[in-house]
Amino acid sequence: MIRTSDTSGGLHEHDEVVVTGGAGFVGSHLVTSLSRLDKKITVVDHAELPAHVAALPGVRHARADLRDYGETLLALQGADVVFHLAGNASGTVSVEKPRHDFHLNALGTCNVGNACLELGVQRLVYLSSAIVYGTPRSSPMGEDHPTQPFLPYGASKLSGELTLRSLQQSAGLPVVIGRSFVVYGPGEDPSRAGGEVSQFLRWHLNEMPIPVVGDIDRKTRDFIHVEDLCGALVTLAERGLDGETYNLGSGTEVSLRDLAEAVGKATGRPALLDADDSSLEDSFSLVADVSRLAALGFSPAIPLADGLESLAAALGPFPELPTAKAVFRKERPERRRLTEAAAC
Repeated sequence: MIRTSDTSGGLHEHDEVVVTGGAGFVGSHLVTSLSRLDKKITVVDHAELPAHVAALPGVRHARADLRDYGETLLALQGADVVFHLAGNASGTVSVEKPRHDFHLNALGTCNVGNACLELGVQRLVYLSSAIVYGTPRSSPMGEDHPTQPFLPYGASKLSGELTLRSLQQSAGLPVVIGRSFVVYGPGEDPSRAGGEVSQFLRWHLNEMPIPVVGDIDRKTRDFIHVEDLCGALVTLAERGLDGETYNLGSGTEVSLRDLAEAVGKATGRPALLDADDSSLEDSFSLVADVSRLAALGFSPAIPLADGLESLAAALGPFPELPTAKAVFRKERPERRRLTEAAAC
């Protein structure tokens, strides 16, 4: 049963906030946003904090392996509000290391949810992904669209959702779930980030053709700037309904051809696409119906054109080229004896 969150569960009345994965791309931006609200923030992350995040007032760093329940309990102790962003964010990694992906995303999320219950956390916001929908059957997609993920990453994120929602229904866990669409902005790691905006700009700013796999007209996406995503997450903490799921996107459909044209306008010179349509596996429309999020009073503030201009300025000329590649399946290994497989 979904219940409306009361004022005790929102962010505005609470000072002690935990951000798991706060050293990452989205997490570091969220920590910065929360710092502006004068919150005391504990960043739970194995990685070192970026220097600008570590220097923020009220921020402290706690290292914990969220796959370990004892470490999770210690890391979340004292928290009023938890934003759970930690985990594997790469579909390619999930294909190559599915057990690793499941442990980080599904088991880690299960531990966070149970720890929040045990510690009496007032609000848990879980960042999931639109990848849980699988291949879109309609566009734009509402939150009631079927969930049939085709990557282990989507399955592990959906498993986290199901676990948290079951804890909400059976034990009253005050959780809200947000499914992000394609996020972009400054601070992405070019070796890991697979989003088209950053990749397109990096190739173009190096004065090179932009390699694209798929149909540049049929392959459409919903791009949301990382600062807007953080604003949406704060909105979920404040006004989201317990047990509810929200699409976190712009609601605007952009084809890859349109994106290339926008990149050209943002940089003052036309962008050249080098299209390879030999694989059409992800040449579909991945666009959010954001009416449920809009009903909470939130709307994105950064249009794609503005986001592209600011990101191009931040990257500067000749930035590091992207190396992340999308992998949808791997070849089946030759049959091995159980003892060999267990040693891997």
